[in-house]
Amino acid sequence: MAALHALIAGAATVPHLRQIHAHILTSGCLHSLGPKLLCRLISLPCSNLHLPLAHRLLLSLPSPSLDLFNHLLPPVAASPYPSSAIGLFLRLRRGGLRPNAHTLPHVLTALTRLAPGSLPLVASFHAESVKGGLACVVVYVRNALMAAYSACGHLERAIQVFDEMPRRTVVSWNTALTACAGNDRHERCVGIFAEMVETGFVPDLTTFVVMLSAAAELGNLALGKWAHGQVVARKLDMTLQFGTAVVNMYSKCGAVNYALRLFERLPARNVWTWSAMILGFAQNGLAQEALELFDKMNISMVTPNHVTFLGLLCACSHAGLVDEGRRFFYEMQHVYGIKPRMTHYSAMVDVLGRNGRLQEAYDFVVAMPIDADPIVWRTLLSSCQQHSSKDCIEIVDKVQERLLEMEPRRSGNYVMVANIYSEIKSWDKAAMARRVMREGRMKKVAGESCVEVGGRAHRFIAGDDSCPEFHGACRILHELDLNMRKCEPTNPILLTDVD
Repeated sequence: MAALHALIAGAATVPHLRQIHAHILTSGCLHSLGPKLLCRLISLPCSNLHLPLAHRLLLSLPSPSLDLFNHLLPPVAASPYPSSAIGLFLRLRRGGLRPNAHTLPHVLTALTRLAPGSLPLVASFHAESVKGGLACVVVYVRNALMAAYSACGHLERAIQVFDEMPRRTVVSWNTALTACAGNDRHERCVGIFAEMVETGFVPDLTTFVVMLSAAAELGNLALGKWAHGQVVARKLDMTLQFGTAVVNMYSKCGAVNYALRLFERLPARNVWTWSAMILGFAQNGLAQEALELFDKMNISMVTPNHVTFLGLLCACSHAGLVDEGRRFFYEMQHVYGIKPRMTHYSAMVDVLGRNGRLQEAYDFVVAMPIDADPIVWRTLLSSCQQHSSKDCIEIVDKVQERLLEMEPRRSGNYVMVANIYSEIKSWDKAAMARRVMREGRMKKVAGESCVEVGGRAHRFIAGDDSCPEFHGACRILHELDLNMRKCEPTNPILLTDVD
């Protein structure tokens, strides 16, 4: 027996452990030596490759303990097949074992990776944790529950779990912030962060990374600068993740020159950093700079990913580079082996449609290997509006038909179609589109815009004069209009009212 213990401890390869496993089976020592063999197998490098064997070994043991299940659950939950973790949990419950604080977080991690279809199971494990008293006692069980609910798209349930926590850690706050950011509730993210600071918790680097993401999506440059400054002032490590988040924030807030200076000074850059900068150039109308940076990325031997090509396609769209857009879409699939996502198809439709190639864009959508979502069809419809003419009526009719099948209650589609028909003087069809809206009691969504002044974001909605600054803004606009009318036009012909 001692010799077998020594053999297991010294085994360094899976084939060697298989031999020992066979010897244990033939000698009838599986009950006593199986657990030690399992632990040794899990501890080997590249454990993902050996997990199926470890899984089978655990299930072959006569009465595996909860500790063995807890030992195998973390690597299985993080593996390419997280559903196996759910099977392990069901197996331990059928064996009469009760999960503890080391069991549920890893099962919830697996459910997070299986989201959004895992919501019923998340709710079930939530109930399990409450009945077992773990939800109230163990803080990281609730953290895992928040992450799982958030991944399933149920932010309100995640926040409810957070609100009911009797004790919180910085990780708890960061999980709540990440849940808000991941579900596009960035203003709520900022509000929770303010509450975190008021409560006396000290933000860490993860907190500031999430806040940079929220600032980027809100276009709140002041908030982003503050988060960046806090990290510098506290002398926190400038990690690769934080550096990428800073570049992304400055780019999306329009400070692209500052983003580039930071990008060039970063001690380390990965594909996400390069992609953030390329996308930043594209979104700020600097197409040539985006393509040049992509060339530098290739020289640096960094392999592009799906975000890189999304940035390149956006750059080509805004600059009218149709041939380059086609080339990048081809290379993405056939050179780099990246399967296009719906966003790539939408971007390619925009490349073609924005440049007036409406028929080619329509044929591209029809030939897609997957069914186009409403965003792709709306992108094409927007291109038809931009290049409206009687030649595009047939395409507009077909796109309208598809959109009405997919989104029969979306008023914006009817408005866009009615405007296109009006522009090409097809009054009957325009009236029909508006009649359908009227009879269906669909209202046009009011236009909305935001402007940042003095570090505060001010929102303006069409038709709403309740904003305290509304009348002052109107007065300034009126004065600007009067001053512009006083200026002599540089080209009177261009300003002639043809109607």
